[in-house]
Amino acid sequence: MKSYPEQLHIFFNALTFYTRLSAPKWVIYKPDYQAKCSKYLPWIGALIGVYAALIYWLCQFIFPESLAIILSMFTSIIMTGGIHEDGLADCCDGFGGGWDKQQILSIMKDSRVGTYAVLGLILVLLLKYAALLEIEETILTIIFAHCFSRFLPLLIMRKSAYAGRQEESKSSDLTFPLSNTDLLLAAIPALICVVLLPTSFSTVILPCLLITLWLNHYFQHRIGGYTGDCLGCCQQLNELLIYLWFCLAFL
Repeated sequence: MKSYPEQLHIFFNALTFYTRLSAPKWVIYKPDYQAKCSKYLPWIGALIGVYAALIYWLCQFIFPESLAIILSMFTSIIMTGGIHEDGLADCCDGFGGGWDKQQILSIMKDSRVGTYAVLGLILVLLLKYAALLEIEETILTIIFAHCFSRFLPLLIMRKSAYAGRQEESKSSDLTFPLSNTDLLLAAIPALICVVLLPTSFSTVILPCLLITLWLNHYFQHRIGGYTGDCLGCCQQLNELLIYLWFCLAFL
């Protein structure tokens, strides 16, 4: 049987965890690979962004732009199974309704959806849609947003400790400490986007870093670290921030 490089196995472990896409049959799944796969999240984000942008580009020839944007958003959610949106919803419920660490973690673990989650998801999705309607470089923005917003949660993983209960969380398998090499590998697709896209795209880097640092501080203060839901929330808020940033009149 032909052997494949270990990093290829790790990449496909990441692909099947963060998306609903399937991997080749020869891929080996084991905890050690899953623990190291988060470094490929921005690469997968770039793939999702390309798919979503392609759907937008094709649909705009058939439907009004508003429908093309909705179908593009729908595509990204279907591809990921809503894993990041689920994190946002759980954080809205947990931090909105919980008082202490254990209560927050308990609410976030609960599969039931509360008022905070519903309102948070509706508002974020509506804001994304409204912002994309106003952006001129829609295709490039979609690709960049999906890629770069998935790099930023890795900074939280690098700076903080996992706050959930290891035995109860699927996400705890992905808490392997990121080395400088891992972080550099994760940053490559985001850097490529910044270099190849118009100069205006680089202006959003600082706001994204600031909101990520603030989220890290908030998570540390409330629960002493992060959970998988916190990372999903970070991705969603940064994706939204990127869309809103490019609606600013001075850009």
